[in-house]
Amino acid sequence: MSDLNKLGLAEARDALRAGDVTSVELTESCLKAIDEADALNAFVHKTPEIALERAKAADERIKGGDAPSMCGLPIGIKDLFCTKGVPSQAASGILEGFKPEYESTVSQQLADAGAVMLGKLNMDEFAMGSSNETSVYGNAVSPWRRGNDDAQLTPGGSSGGSASAVAADLCLAATGTDTGGSIRQPAAFVGITGIKPTYGRCSRWGIVAFASSLDQAGPMTKNVRDAAIMLETMCGHDAKDSTSAELAVPNFEAMLTGDIKGKKIGIPKEYRMDGMPAEIEKLWADGAAMLKAAGAEIVDISLPHTKYALPAYYVIAPAEASSNLARYDGVRYGHRAQLAQGDGITEMYEKTRAEGFGHEVQRRVMIGTYVLSAGFYDAYYNRARRVRTLIKKDFEDVFAAGVDAILTPATPSAAFGLGEMTEADPVQMYLNDVFTVTVNLAGLPGISVPAGLDAQGLPLGLQLIGRPWEEGDLLNTAYALENAAGFVAKPGKWW
Repeated sequence: MSDLNKLGLAEARDALRAGDVTSVELTESCLKAIDEADALNAFVHKTPEIALERAKAADERIKGGDAPSMCGLPIGIKDLFCTKGVPSQAASGILEGFKPEYESTVSQQLADAGAVMLGKLNMDEFAMGSSNETSVYGNAVSPWRRGNDDAQLTPGGSSGGSASAVAADLCLAATGTDTGGSIRQPAAFVGITGIKPTYGRCSRWGIVAFASSLDQAGPMTKNVRDAAIMLETMCGHDAKDSTSAELAVPNFEAMLTGDIKGKKIGIPKEYRMDGMPAEIEKLWADGAAMLKAAGAEIVDISLPHTKYALPAYYVIAPAEASSNLARYDGVRYGHRAQLAQGDGITEMYEKTRAEGFGHEVQRRVMIGTYVLSAGFYDAYYNRARRVRTLIKKDFEDVFAAGVDAILTPATPSAAFGLGEMTEADPVQMYLNDVFTVTVNLAGLPGISVPAGLDAQGLPLGLQLIGRPWEEGDLLNTAYALENAAGFVAKPGKWW
């Protein structure tokens, strides 16, 4: 078999079980693809020795006949996940040289299941960004191009390296994290599947924190079945994370029947934004028609507080970030600035953070510190928390009325060019999260499924939002949508 790196998780797993291929062969195919794809800047810390060692161990385990689904499958790990003995920088200069002495719970669960880590993936610094342009490693680049245009496109953010690597077949799947859309938006931009599970489904322990009440890990994969396989391994209760849910993890793959007859799918009127491109409007309508043809009932719903979601998010997330990032002080780990004679601790903090944090991180820390300050705590932070409660109640009311899932666009546009949304107006970049942040504020599961191409041949995604803890049902609805959409487009190899 050639081009083994182009397989998905399910295909590769079945080939491994049948003895048609070994994990070492799969891993070597991916490592070769990674080495040929430096132009994408997706992998920022390559770990070929670890990969081949784990692949050999996986082959032995498969021979023994007791291997779980993820055993022997080569994947990439976002740089936000701490990996023992391997640089884990969260794409920030302030964590330069940091090699943890421990493994994040999610990456440990994947390793325990026999998954093969190929290396660490690029991302926006501390997961703050929607285009992977804030990374200390430089931009991650999408494998897609617009028509005959050579302009480099964003793979989305913050999980841009993960998205680019999966779409370009550098790995079979990758981990991502989602604070305001950082799995779903990049997945939509590069034509892959990405699911953010319910808040508390996956442990946050050992994942560098951005906004602790919003962050959630999830898989980024080539299709819905692969997402179900990988998500099951990533989920589970963890006593080290106080927000981790003590719930049984179902066999998500077994729930993929494709039968959604009688399911009620809500279409929220508030997501019809002014100036929404006609292509996104059509994609959304086509998605609803596909689900209806599959036997679902399409109903119009209202989520009245949606218009307040972005402002509330951009108060809460920076507030939590400013609190979480206070630990980067030049004392405990990571970067410390060179000090001049007579400099005290205040100068050390100032110089270290000025050198170590990029502009976007500095901007959000300052916003967060401002909204948490004595005179503004009630005016901004507490008000945003009250709005968040109202947004959560909107969803609860809709689900209580019998709606099983909600269909929306994943992004307001296809991928844009790197540098096209410059620092001149950061708010323009923040608007990219308009369809995704509500899901994080409400703690719900959401999935992006590739559903079509725009006029320039770029992927467009649709988002399905599910009931809390019902990822299996959500994945099945996504599976039905995937089957109906029949998306099979791949980027042409230019790198």
